Amino acid sequence: MNLTLTELLAIAGGLLLAGVIAHGAWAARKAGPKRALPPPEEPHFGAPPLSAQNREDVEPLEVVLPAVARPRRPSARIDALIDAIATITVEAPVSGELALQHQPGSRRAGTKPLQIEGLNAQTGEWELPGPGQRYSEFQAGLKMANRSGALNEIEYSEFVQKIQAFADGVGGFVQFPDMLDVVARARELDQFAASHDAQLALLLRAKAAAWTPGFVQQAAARHGFVAGSLPGRLVMPSPEEGAPPILTLQFDAQAALADDPEAQSLRELTLALDVPQTPAEAEPFAAWQEAARALARDLEADVCDDRGQVLGLHAFAAIDVELKKLYEALAERDLAAGSQAARRLFS
Repeated sequence: MNLTLTELLAIAGGLLLAGVIAHGAWAARKAGPKRALPPPEEPHFGAPPLSAQNREDVEPLEVVLPAVARPRRPSARIDALIDAIATITVEAPVSGELALQHQPGSRRAGTKPLQIEGLNAQTGEWELPGPGQRYSEFQAGLKMANRSGALNEIEYSEFVQKIQAFADGVGGFVQFPDMLDVVARARELDQFAASHDAQLALLLRAKAAAWTPGFVQQAAARHGFVAGSLPGRLVMPSPEEGAPPILTLQFDAQAALADDPEAQSLRELTLALDVPQTPAEAEPFAAWQEAARALARDLEADVCDDRGQVLGLHAFAAIDVELKKLYEALAERDLAAGSQAARRLFS
């Protein structure tokens, strides 16, 4: 489901790296029309003014303001663009403790993640059920496609079984979307994702002397990389809190886990950019290109594609042209790079 760096270059004008990126035909979802506010009520002047005596005799009127319903906010975790959504109605608010008690043991159906949210009766916001809260409604979302492929009938049936059990546990009534319609949408979404999923990776290959893991970490730190959560993985963090890293720099995990890492020799590193994870406005491609040049200089390394062919400046220029088309196509589909929906889909 991924376009490699070599595939991107091969298709862009015969170069080694370029992507074939077809513009999606998806029509952007449209917001509802804005509505004018009702005009303020005109004051009435027909009644005669009250005398001082009359004002003392009249009891003050109790003004009862109409109840104002809190706006129902959209969910930040479940999106109809990429999720199959089941709705669960209940007759009376349900405690968070009861909802947690009946959550499915596994939050997956096959290879697809699922999640259940409750509409908080107090705040009017969708959230993951928590203790001490009460929920007037629930919804469950199952991702229709990811890098493992499109949702299939077996996975959807598993989703139905798990959510039906949850609904029974909280005393709710659940409505599911039609399976054939969901599976068809999942395949179409998967086809779009497969042709617009760009993960760029290049190799930094030692020209002469090899490097130790410590030497690599020291050099990478000068250019904004920090240790990642996995052995042998360094990341350039996003300025956006909680967002995926902009770039990753990886080397042999076994070398990082060795009893004496500084006794290990490295001759090759992988510098990668997962395009859909970072907004185009953050210029991740420029960061990828600059990091490659800076690290190649400091480490005395060649910049190569995944087949070991040395890359020139023209290769980066070709990729830049194709990436601009990719960003446009993703935005037209409401899956702009770096958006929550794009990050969830391309994972």
